[in-house]
Amino acid sequence: MPTTAHAATAFADVTASDSTLRRFLHGLPGVDAVGLEARAASLGTRSIKTTAKAYAIDLAISMIDLTTLEGADTPGKVRALAAKAVNPDPTDRSTPTTAAVCVYPDMVATAKAAVQGSGVKVASVATAFPAGRAALPVKIADTADAIAAGADEIDMVIDRGAFLAGRYLEVYEQIAAVKVECGDRARLKVIFETGELSTYDNIRRASWLGMMAGADFIKTSTGKVAVNATPANTLLMLEAVRDFRAQTGVQIGVKPAGGIRNTKEAIKFLVLVNETVGEDWLDNHWFRFGASSLLNDLLMQRQKLATGHYSGPDYVTVD
Repeated sequence: MPTTAHAATAFADVTASDSTLRRFLHGLPGVDAVGLEARAASLGTRSIKTTAKAYAIDLAISMIDLTTLEGADTPGKVRALAAKAVNPDPTDRSTPTTAAVCVYPDMVATAKAAVQGSGVKVASVATAFPAGRAALPVKIADTADAIAAGADEIDMVIDRGAFLAGRYLEVYEQIAAVKVECGDRARLKVIFETGELSTYDNIRRASWLGMMAGADFIKTSTGKVAVNATPANTLLMLEAVRDFRAQTGVQIGVKPAGGIRNTKEAIKFLVLVNETVGEDWLDNHWFRFGASSLLNDLLMQRQKLATGHYSGPDYVTVD
């Protein structure tokens, strides 16, 4: 399959100047907001039977980037979170590991040591998270520090102010520069903060901008604003990666993050994936949940399916 580097080359003419990039992004089809929200709501009503639910729960667990991004994070908290990612349910070793642990750059080395040998990745937010308001050299240094500490994945955040002001080429060049810094050492997830982009048209434009610049994943949110991942904005991004692959042959991942707290909601998102982009994306290499509390509910529901009853409040850890 072609790589994101090939995709960037394919759009060289489009990204040659601010005017050509603006012309391309504003030439994308407009989003029918009513239709988008209706389709997302309709897919969310699909009935999932017991066997399929058990599969979906395990799949959702395997797709979680178990996240702690607080100013009060300590090495002890990160080690505890990493232990939970590696072994989510100590009473049932058949429980899948999560996809990754997501932490601030200064906690990467701690997380890396804690997950060593498990297959769990370490993701690090970078580039002046969560605002994205910093000079490019600062963003590059932030990324370099995280990778040097052992990050397998970088979750960068775009400068929404620049994007909303129409400085698309500036945003493109920043993403492309961070992608160059990642090289083949770390996969790049680009966060749009969809709750601040105001319109679905802007979310579509940001999705194409990020993919053309070399994103390996496009991600909804930081989890630090009022509106984070929703079925509608995630559906729109899934449609974007579907269309991008059809045009370029390059497959891009999607990561809804923030506000997905229970099994019912997670399964609705998996239905969106299956019905919009298909089985090729039903794998944690291509779809992730950015979450902290979601894992607990998935574990409780998993145990309920296995035993027929819910466990007491001490069954899962309080993160």
